[in-house]
Amino acid sequence: MGDTSTVTASALASPRRVKWGFVVLYTLSYLGTCLLFIAPLAVTLALKVNDLVGKDDAPSSLALVAGAGSAVSLVGNPLFGRLSDRTSSRWGMRRPWMVGGLLGGTVGILVVATATNVSTVVLGWCIAQLFFNAVLAVHVAVLPDQVPSAQRGLVSGVLGICLPVASIGATFVVKLFSGHELAMFLLPCAVGGLFIVVFAATLKDRRLHAETRQAWTLRDVANTFIVNPRRHPDFAWAFLSRFLLVMAYAFLTTYQVYFLLDRLHRGEADIPSLVFQGTLAQSSAVVLASLVGGRISDWAGRRKVFVCAAALVYAVAMLLLSVATTFPMYLVALAVSGLGFGLYFAVDLALVTEVLPDPDNAAKDLGVFNYAGAIPFTLAPALAPAVLSLGAGSYGVLFAVAAGCAAAGAFAVLPVKALR
Repeated sequence: MGDTSTVTASALASPRRVKWGFVVLYTLSYLGTCLLFIAPLAVTLALKVNDLVGKDDAPSSLALVAGAGSAVSLVGNPLFGRLSDRTSSRWGMRRPWMVGGLLGGTVGILVVATATNVSTVVLGWCIAQLFFNAVLAVHVAVLPDQVPSAQRGLVSGVLGICLPVASIGATFVVKLFSGHELAMFLLPCAVGGLFIVVFAATLKDRRLHAETRQAWTLRDVANTFIVNPRRHPDFAWAFLSRFLLVMAYAFLTTYQVYFLLDRLHRGEADIPSLVFQGTLAQSSAVVLASLVGGRISDWAGRRKVFVCAAALVYAVAMLLLSVATTFPMYLVALAVSGLGFGLYFAVDLALVTEVLPDPDNAAKDLGVFNYAGAIPFTLAPALAPAVLSLGAGSYGVLFAVAAGCAAAGAFAVLPVKALR
């Protein structure tokens, strides 16, 4: 496999400029990581649950599956991040968790694909979430490990295209292999896994010598899952902003299949194709906004104004979706959401890496920060049935609530003091 190198805390604070070869391989690997998550969340989990329990019980059963998986990710992401920060393997700090997490998560997806009841789906998705979060935790840590601050807007902007491209790829595979359940679940793992393994093999990974590794204490274990918001307020405000934006995104991602079935009265056989078209419209806008926004943010030396504007654009998109009654209106709303989402995540990831509490424990702190991306996928499926009930089953009300979350996320980033 690739080389490893010892990196001290001072070196970590100012890594050398990265070349495009690294950026390309890193982006493809991050794309593969996104593919592992998005394929089940966007389509296949919802369809699997719908097949097992029927249309009427599917929303509540999906809430159980998604909520359980997200709860597991709350433990897995910071835990594996902390473990990688303290890994003294001869293969490096991040690489073992990329490969091991990929293998374990794929086993979980196989369990989901072959499940004959919802309980087994829950078990398989929890296994998948646990191990895929190891892959995610170490991939995000590579950004502060390897990329200097002056390039992080550019690189995080390039990484920002991974989710939409993964969404297009995932929905295309599902559409292409509609009716072949095992292929719909496992092919995204195979494609994503190939990219991850190639990057792991070529990565000049950080290496921690065993003699410099500190012994774990009970306090260390407890601190794995928390960051003190009083001591690190900038991190806390960035966390809150991401949490609220992802809450809006979780409402859309988790319930768009049922929106198409119920609000637009489309048949189940049409769903993979319709979701693919919507994803294509959204993802095209994400790619544009992400690539342009990250580069401009580096050039301007500003982060907050871009994050705030992006969240407000996403709020507008959710309002458009709340009044959508036709498929073209749905496509327009998703395209606008792509502009906001792409700009937000291109700049927000760079912002977060610059307000980390401890650069020597970057993977652990980023693992805690990823709660902001995981908790909403627990809360949104749990809250949505109540919102729908209060709104007389109206998905317009649900997406209006999503708009409010995104707007609040825009203003939550303003108190960050360390950055402009």
